[in-house]
Amino acid sequence: MARYLVIVESPSKAKTINKYLGKDYVVKSTAGHFRDLSKGKFINLGILLAQIKDANKNKSTFFDTMGIDPTTGWEAKYAIDKDKEQVVADLKTLAREVDLIYLATDMDREGEAIAWHVMQVLDKPEESYLRVVFSEITKNAIKTAFESPRQVNLNLVNAYLTRRFLDRIVGFNLSPLLWAKVAKKLSAGRVQSVAAKLIVEREKEIRAFHVEEYWELYANLRRSGDFSKYSSEDGKAKSYRFQVARYKGKALGRTVKNRQAADTLVADLESEKFVVLKHDKTPSTSKPSAPFTTSTLQQTAASRLKFSIRKTMNVAQRLYEDGHITYMRTDSTNLAANAVRDVRFHISQTYGQNYLSETTRVYKTKVQSAQEAHEAIRPTNLALDLAKLGNPDQRRLYELIKSRFIACQMATAKYENISTTVKAGEFELNTRGRKILFDGFTKVLPAQSTTEDRQILSDFHVNEELIRTNFETIQRFTKPAARYSEASLVKELEKRGIGRPSTYVPIISTIQERGYVSIFKGKFFAERVGEIVNSRLDEQFPNLMQYEFTANLESELDDIAQGEKDWRKTLDHYYKDFSARVEHAADRENGMRPNTPIATSINCSECQRKMLVRTASTGVFLGCEGYSADDNRCTNTMNICLLSRSAQSATDEEEHAKAMKERERCSQCDFLMDEYLVNDQIKLSLCANPNCESYQVHEGDFSKLTQTPEQSTIECNECRSEMQLLDGRYGKYYKCQNRDCGNTRRVQKDGQLAPVFAKPVPMPELRCEGIDDFFVLREGRTGLFLAASKYPKNRQTRPVRVSELIPHANELDPKFKYLLEAPVDDPDGEPTTIRYSRKSKSHYVLGKSASKSWIVTFENGEWVPRISDKEA
Repeated sequence: MARYLVIVESPSKAKTINKYLGKDYVVKSTAGHFRDLSKGKFINLGILLAQIKDANKNKSTFFDTMGIDPTTGWEAKYAIDKDKEQVVADLKTLAREVDLIYLATDMDREGEAIAWHVMQVLDKPEESYLRVVFSEITKNAIKTAFESPRQVNLNLVNAYLTRRFLDRIVGFNLSPLLWAKVAKKLSAGRVQSVAAKLIVEREKEIRAFHVEEYWELYANLRRSGDFSKYSSEDGKAKSYRFQVARYKGKALGRTVKNRQAADTLVADLESEKFVVLKHDKTPSTSKPSAPFTTSTLQQTAASRLKFSIRKTMNVAQRLYEDGHITYMRTDSTNLAANAVRDVRFHISQTYGQNYLSETTRVYKTKVQSAQEAHEAIRPTNLALDLAKLGNPDQRRLYELIKSRFIACQMATAKYENISTTVKAGEFELNTRGRKILFDGFTKVLPAQSTTEDRQILSDFHVNEELIRTNFETIQRFTKPAARYSEASLVKELEKRGIGRPSTYVPIISTIQERGYVSIFKGKFFAERVGEIVNSRLDEQFPNLMQYEFTANLESELDDIAQGEKDWRKTLDHYYKDFSARVEHAADRENGMRPNTPIATSINCSECQRKMLVRTASTGVFLGCEGYSADDNRCTNTMNICLLSRSAQSATDEEEHAKAMKERERCSQCDFLMDEYLVNDQIKLSLCANPNCESYQVHEGDFSKLTQTPEQSTIECNECRSEMQLLDGRYGKYYKCQNRDCGNTRRVQKDGQLAPVFAKPVPMPELRCEGIDDFFVLREGRTGLFLAASKYPKNRQTRPVRVSELIPHANELDPKFKYLLEAPVDDPDGEPTTIRYSRKSKSHYVLGKSASKSWIVTFENGEWVPRISDKEA
């Protein structure tokens, strides 16, 4: 029997650690967070205000709603997640059988909090627990950690609890306020609201921007004389692209405003001689970047691998739990001395001594709050065989991490920058290039090339005359600030001190899930409801929405983690000010501005009263003004489709700017107007400024606007009613207009409808492995499979056996009834599984017989067996 219980938070981490511990240890997982503040019940604004005004009288309701009580020193009421009750029960059973419990959860505040929660629920004496931490899951790291255990750090726990309580306070208080003042089903978070504000403010900046046209002029010039020395690969004389930079001693810049002006200048250039005025060469160097932190890994994986930040962290988490990289949630660029020694030896042996930096590079962490005891993200073994990595995504991310780590100790890259100026009458033309003298660290981590890198200039001579081959005139447009991508938003959050490595993914996920912002073609767009919520919170809760205040609060959490600040006093101070502002915002006359609908001239199709533009949590729609009438109430609504987003999100910057220039602008506030299609005869232009009520109704034939790969309406596959095309927070989709149905179908990126899959079939008798969940039979792109009922939260999947279908014959979709007649066992008596062939796009049955695949296919109404060395 094991003497020691080791508790971690991940099954895969448990599996890896188990390899390095002896038979005296049993390693078990909590499968993530298993205990949190009790969720309570939603309350309306009136009850909330009564609770705030008379806290002592109503303090019992704090527990029932918030799960915490600010009147009793921040006592908390916790609840174990229902799907983790069995996990906790199993841990309690094991805990009773051992003398000592090692808490080996992650080394950050979140991991410390999970360890603390374990202590609370297992209810053993404090001396029964020891805390072990490690930044990598390797044999030596595990051995060192277990040789030097410590107690749970309550300062780290208190910092975690403070953040959790603050987030609960904000969410609990703001939700009923937003429901009452703006729209139902809205909520707001402490850090998420500030992150959304960044996107909203960028949106305002873009909409207020005036695009201006300008033109750039280029001349392609070649050398005269012996062309063979300077010829290009096709044997013709090589030409070099020069930009016309100055005219009559003044920089052209953006002064050429139209094609006519550009053509006039080109005509003047036609008769001029092109003589080299200057040819300068200057040396330059480039040093490698620091090894990855969480945010720099997310940014680089986005630009080089096109990974979302969630995907990056999921893949990195698996690499860490399998022991291949160090801990992936870190803001430190510090490296362990032995890791630096190993990588420098690797560089000298693999690339040569000249590729090794002269001295050991030490990188200073830019984030003040970073814990230097943590390491940067690096490989744990430079000799790892990539074949051991589970999938291509893991290999690609691992190679990126490895390359960055090796590069950080390599020699500086050396370049020669070349700049040539040509004079042509009163014109000056410039071109630039760069020549690599020594590749240095870029041998391992090539830089993403620029135009200068791609153009290799000839060794021009001063006063040398060049021959013109042709001119180019290119239309350009001034551009507004770029929209945030996930990676650039993380960079901005880190720059402002908002959030921490463990919170970037949940911050960005939450603001999208709430519908306040959306991502379209990789860029963030502020939704109208998000802008309204942002403006109301900005007016009523200036501290909450202030970037500096949020960053300072993060610093206070860091102080609490260091034991330098009292966590309860921090909560008291915050709650006192915040609850007072909630009371003020709730005031009917002087409080938060309501979300007033905008009256239009469009008539209601049901009662002929006017339709109002309303903004709800689900988006913008038209609703009859008779909705609130005491008599003859009309509840008619019309969905409207946003048309202008595709132009706003053009991937080509020039195309994007041109589309902005052509868009209608508001006559009252000069913002851009958003276009919505009401139907084939009516288009609505609505001012993109949510604080402006300006609109224009356009009548005409707009049927062509819906003639895209998607039709404006289709028949519902569930109830045969009409489904209407909508533009939702996750892209375009169809929604059934029958309220009793509510069926939806997504439009895929290629413009095609997502296929209709069979309804899931719950199979509660089939339990998942290692987690408290059961399987559900689902249909996907690769046929039938079993997935955890709480997928994607629980990502466990496996093939379904034929025998497992039989008890659910009556629930099975009719198109799969034929599978019930398939063989339950193969010739050796082993159970058969249902598989899917991408090639034939059909299901088959797989078994094993004599070490070969025993395959049964459905042909001409019957199951036909065959033997194969490979699966279908």
